[in-house]
Amino acid sequence: MMGRGRMEIKRIENPTQRQSTFYKRRDGLFKKARELAVLCDADLLLLLFSSSGKLYHYHSPSVPNVQELLRRYEAVTRTRISKGGGWENVEEVERMCGILERELRFLKIDEGEEYTLPLLHVVEQNLEVAIKKVRMEKDRKIHDELETLHKMVCLFVFTSKLFDRTNFLHQNYFFFKIKCI
Repeated sequence: MMGRGRMEIKRIENPTQRQSTFYKRRDGLFKKARELAVLCDADLLLLLFSSSGKLYHYHSPSVPNVQELLRRYEAVTRTRISKGGGWENVEEVERMCGILERELRFLKIDEGEEYTLPLLHVVEQNLEVAIKKVRMEKDRKIHDELETLHKMVCLFVFTSKLFDRTNFLHQNYFFFKIKCI
């Protein structure tokens, strides 16, 4: 009988193989979570983010929603993880992750992939838009810095003139004081 050999745990370099392994192991992890929830009547929440940022989650069927588990976690650990104004539910996070993944797909080129000219053109346009946004932000920051420096120079000039005038008055005060004596 042939058994499985031990595999060294290290990062898989081949992106296709890495993605395939991720999905297989993710499915195995979720299966174990379901089994643990059913067999032991355990309430659990499993959050998993892929390397591309996609969110996968599981919570035991006995709990109505993720927020309930988070509230219980906060009560037991006396820590606050859900601040007001943050994400209200996992579905919203998943929706945002989906949008960001689609945007990221147009900004990322994998060396092993074959790309069509139209797709490469779209990627190029998206990169140009991103570069334009970065340049605009950089220009705005430079403008703000220059404005701050200009204000500092004006303040320095004013302070210098004030110091000169104070020094002049101070010298003349002693001059008139001596003259009057």
